[in-house]
This record gives sequence, C-alpha cells and structure tokens, in this order.
Amino acid sequence: MTPTPALSVRVARKRVEAVDICTFELVSVDGSPLPPFSAGSHVDVQLPGGLTRQYSLCNDPSESHRYLIGVLRDPASRGGSRSMHDQVAERQVLQISPPRNHFPLAHGASRHLLLAGGIGVTPILCMAERLAHTGADFEMHYSTRSVERSAFRERIAGSTFARRVHFHFDDGDDSQKLPLAALVAAPESGMHLYVCGPKGFMDAVLSAARATGWPETQLHYEFFAGDVASSGADAPFEVQLASSGRMVFVERGKTVVKALLDAGVDVAVSCEQGVCGTCLTRVLEGIPDHRDMYLTPDEQAANDQFTPCCSRAKTPRLVLDL
Repeated sequence: MTPTPALSVRVARKRVEAVDICTFELVSVDGSPLPPFSAGSHVDVQLPGGLTRQYSLCNDPSESHRYLIGVLRDPASRGGSRSMHDQVAERQVLQISPPRNHFPLAHGASRHLLLAGGIGVTPILCMAERLAHTGADFEMHYSTRSVERSAFRERIAGSTFARRVHFHFDDGDDSQKLPLAALVAAPESGMHLYVCGPKGFMDAVLSAARATGWPETQLHYEFFAGDVASSGADAPFEVQLASSGRMVFVERGKTVVKALLDAGVDVAVSCEQGVCGTCLTRVLEGIPDHRDMYLTPDEQAANDQFTPCCSRAKTPRLVLDL
C-alpha cells in the first residue's frame, strides 16, 4: 500500500471549548485552499513523539480555508490526547492526512437520528449543520457528563437548528436523561441512525437498535478508540502473501502487522486498534478472527477482509491480497 501524501498545516488557533476539551483550527502553511471534505470526515494527525491519531472535522464542509478538530483530554489516553493538549500550541506546524470519510451521511434517507456522546459530538454536529443546510428532517441528541463538559453549546444555541437538539447530562435529573429505548423502539423505513462517542455509549445505542430490529444498512457509526482484544489462548498461525507465495509466521502475542513489518512487508497502519480501517486487507483464503470495531457484523461475516493491526486467524493460514 502506498501511504497518502501528508498535508502541512499550521495551528492558527487553540481554544478551550469545555472542561478537558480543546479545539484546534488548522490552516495550510502556504495559505492555499485545503482539500474538500464532507460531513463525517476525519483526518489523521501526526503528533509529537511519532503517534498518529484520527480526529473528526467539525467545521462547515463548505470552508476550504481551515479544518477544525476537537480533542478530549482522556485520562486513559495512550498518549495522543495528552500530546495534543500539552505539546501542540498555536503557530505549530503539523502533518495531517487529507480528509477521509468512513462515516458519511445517507443523503437518500427520509429522516436522520443523530446521537452524540461526549467528544463524539464533533462529527455529529457537522452532520447536523449539513442536514440543516439541505433542509433535511433530523433530530439530534447530545449526551455528556455535565453542562461544563459539553462542547459547542454556544455554537448550537446560535444555530438555525437549535430547537432540534436535545441535551442530556449524566449529573442531571432523570427526566432529561437520554430516552434511548424510546428513540430506537420503532425503526422506520428510510430513517437512519448515526452514533459517535465513547465505546460504552456506542455499544449501548447499537445493541438497543439491533435488538429492536434496525437493519444494519440504517445504522451508521465510527469508533475512534477501543480495547484491542487479546487472549492467552491465542494460537500462532501463518499468513501467505498472494503476490509471491511467501509465508510469514505470526506468533502468539504478535500482531499480523508487526509480523509483516519484521519480515520487511509494509502495511499502512494508523490507529493500531481496529477502528480506523487504514490497514484493511483483503483475505483470499482462510477465516479471520475479527477483533476490530471498523467492519460491520455483515462485513465481518463475509470473511473476505480483516484488520491486521488487531485481528488474527481462526484457521492455521490466511492468504492475503498482498
């Protein structure tokens, strides 16, 4: 896989939006327009220290002079959010990828239900603004721990769609908590659901929707962090490169990506948690042991692709389209 050329951007503004949440306004170093993007897009940001993390764009897609990202300081961070908050300052130059969208709006839908948990509001807010601009029918619910931890309150309050947004706070009274069961109780033909936020929030929403019969084609989501599953019972296996027939042994405790890298085979990788899809690779033979949160259940069941950064094999060998 050929890596996508990086863009050089400068941090034009860093602003505190809520407790532990900062936004970063990124502009091109030479003042040229930035590549276009659509609601739901994200960029990969190369951070000080060599980390790469994905952040959703949350400004108006019609803007070509800037990108806006929001970053939560996560106490469980593996270093990414701490680096953004503590080491990235205004006027600093960063390398980012062009925008990619694995979380697009279904513009043919008759109605849209947008559910945001915490920092997951970044792509959801961008979607709401786009849907409002096109005159689409939608409703947005925004759940946070408290008012003080709710980013973009002023922006939402001043929007043309403020009446369509419902806030829910964990520390508030029960009457204003997210009515999840009622929201997903009756899936409608043509109605699409979008969810982004912490893994527990997303798991709860998707589980509730699937339990009431929502078709997978009407569920849209994107994970940005997750727990890489591992087990002491993991068995070693082989991967075969279809282009050359070469065999690479993947031992217990080592990822496919690491085994390939040690063998001199480069695979584009970013999150290393099975959430971004950067390393997605076609499987020609064998059955993967899917441990990602990127593919849908139906896509996993097809067993024709997997994420080698975290997934393994259920069969002794996988033949990969490499």
